[in-house]
Amino acid sequence: MKNDITRREALALGVSAAALAATGASAQSPIKAADVPAPKFAIEKGASLRMLRPVRFVQADEDVFRANAAKFTKETGVEVKVDFVGWEDINQQTAVTSNSGAGPDMIIGFSDAPHIYVDKLVELSDVADYIGKKYGGWLNLAKAYGKKAKSDAWIGLPFGATAGPLIYRKSILKSVGFDKAPEDPAGFLDLCKKLQKAGKPAGFALGNAVGDGNGFADWMLWSHNAALLDEEGNVTINSKETIAALNYVKELYPTFIAGTPSWNDVSNNRAYSSQELGLTANGVSLYFSLKNDPATKAIADDSEHQLLPKFLAPVSPMSGLTLNAMLFKHSQYPNAAKAFLTFMLEKDQYEPWLNANSGYWSQPLAAYADAAVWSSDPKVAIFKNTMNSKYYAGYKGPISTATGAVRADYVTVQMFAAVATGASTPEAAAAEAEQRAKRYFRRQGR
Repeated sequence: MKNDITRREALALGVSAAALAATGASAQSPIKAADVPAPKFAIEKGASLRMLRPVRFVQADEDVFRANAAKFTKETGVEVKVDFVGWEDINQQTAVTSNSGAGPDMIIGFSDAPHIYVDKLVELSDVADYIGKKYGGWLNLAKAYGKKAKSDAWIGLPFGATAGPLIYRKSILKSVGFDKAPEDPAGFLDLCKKLQKAGKPAGFALGNAVGDGNGFADWMLWSHNAALLDEEGNVTINSKETIAALNYVKELYPTFIAGTPSWNDVSNNRAYSSQELGLTANGVSLYFSLKNDPATKAIADDSEHQLLPKFLAPVSPMSGLTLNAMLFKHSQYPNAAKAFLTFMLEKDQYEPWLNANSGYWSQPLAAYADAAVWSSDPKVAIFKNTMNSKYYAGYKGPISTATGAVRADYVTVQMFAAVATGASTPEAAAAEAEQRAKRYFRRQGR
């Protein structure tokens, strides 16, 4: 779901990061915050903060985030250093920070990361309760990832999520007889076969990719009504529904462009941009990078987004890779950190950042659904409701250290890759995934 957009391209979106950060302007968005008393955090004397977060793939993300942090420093005197690291590195660096009890005060990790390190984190319910009441309430994914399982205690503060819907070339689909991607498994397989025959195949990541690999595996599982867990937290990955999903991918994989088992989170962007693909799934960054480069604008004009086909599920089972902020107990300045996180989620800072991201990150709070970004381009509107999804990492069970570890170890991604490449039968791959998952749950004490 990544694409490295230059500053020139980001500014070409019509969003001036510096101006937005300086003025807090949001194109007359009608958001009305509730009148809720703000919590009073007694900032520690001499406080300074360090935050680690995933690298931006829309330049304005970093520009406005840094400007907001500088604004906090100006208002409070608290120095804040923000380091941006690669998506593949954030999990490893979070583990090192947690295990060593030293390093950044705060880390913005992905999705269920706080549930892996829950014993090392400061509870953030005071911040979450205030922000939620003021800005219309937290959306489904925010509550799933922010709250400790079976509890109202907040251990993370979701900042937004990026979805990975289909993106395809309209002219190419039309040339093989389709106006859009079919919603049923047989129809989608037929489309992919025809795209492959036409020399413009589909392609989905089957490698250890944080966003795209997990996104494809989740879609295949959930669209066949399979899940890692049941509602009680029992491992259910080795099921007839999973076997059906694996058999489907076994049929689907030969239609893909070559090399997808080694794809990372930028591979499909490059293949689509170079016109090797007719269809893939990706965040909005791919579309905007194409749109704002004169050499590729025609590809963007010919591209369309569509929710992931639901297949056998009741609705499109598209979740969102979520930015989730954690505050570590080793921080010497927890009050300053809470004040900073609160500040960054307030409208004057958050909404300019949301708009500057051009739809790449969608809001975790209901009030921000009126932000100007969602009416800026019809092809972006599909990302608006990403955090309303009821699907999440660890679905259908409670999120925990074990569910996070299963995902971090790419258990389901590797299950699908093994079957797709012929390295394993569906039955053997599902059984191995079950064994791997259960090992993590045994360590957790289940």
